[in-house]
Amino acid sequence: MAEETAKSGKKVVKVEKAEPSQKAKDLANEAVKNNTDGVWKPTPEAKSKATTFRIVAVIFWVVAIAAEAVTIFWLLKQTSQSWFIWALIGAIVLIGVLATVGSQFWKKANQLDPAKKSEPARFFIQNQLGVIIAIIAFLPLIILIFLNKDMDGKQKGIAGGLAIVVLIAAGLLSAEFNPNSVEDETAQQVANEGQIGDYAAIVTELTGEDHVTWTKSGEVYHLCEDASAVNLTSADNQIYSGDVATAHTAGKHGLTLEITKELGECGFAVPDNVDDIIAQVRELRATEAAPEPAPESTN
Repeated sequence: MAEETAKSGKKVVKVEKAEPSQKAKDLANEAVKNNTDGVWKPTPEAKSKATTFRIVAVIFWVVAIAAEAVTIFWLLKQTSQSWFIWALIGAIVLIGVLATVGSQFWKKANQLDPAKKSEPARFFIQNQLGVIIAIIAFLPLIILIFLNKDMDGKQKGIAGGLAIVVLIAAGLLSAEFNPNSVEDETAQQVANEGQIGDYAAIVTELTGEDHVTWTKSGEVYHLCEDASAVNLTSADNQIYSGDVATAHTAGKHGLTLEITKELGECGFAVPDNVDDIIAQVRELRATEAAPEPAPESTN
């Protein structure tokens, strides 16, 4: 998120993707649990792309494990060769690269076609499969290096230590620390439902772009960073900005009704049909049946 400062001195934080509100998350979890029609599904294009990524990932992993097998059943028997230790080092690095590259493709696939949190075993395995593969590709090799009677202590220290380091690196790079899920995507979908298109059209008509601002505790969003409502003291003393869809994802219920006032504060012309626009916003907010917003003078 990029930051700038409003005239009041409050930080303006541009939000590319907001965290869905708790209400959206609860509705999403319930929808996924009951397998309703409202559950998010990947598009056919995303599904196809995810399948391709997974195939590529499996190919890299198969080659990595094949390289491990060659190293164990052939290379570790060549200890008397002068090139042995260098070949072993090269094999360890190669296995690490293959396992890690495969994991990156697998992680991309999971972003496009995620698992459900409501299926914890599958969710864990699908998201951490790269780490599991890294362990499979290295742990047996590490054990056999240290148990190899034909290698001296120095060779074991170099090769075994390198293999451990590469395993840790591959594991960290393969781990999914913030996995996507069907519930997360459904929450985004729930948050973005409603009258977003209508609101975006109104904001664009008034200001020339789909761009609004809000505060963390405010119920509605506003027309610019200089609107007085967002410049009052707030809990984190920050103003958030983004498009209308992002504002709704963040839990905001609609556009402020203080449109005429904010057009002046933001330096925009007041259109002749401003009363009709305000009436439209009032109707949209009533249609969404949102909780009664706090007074515009509070954040």
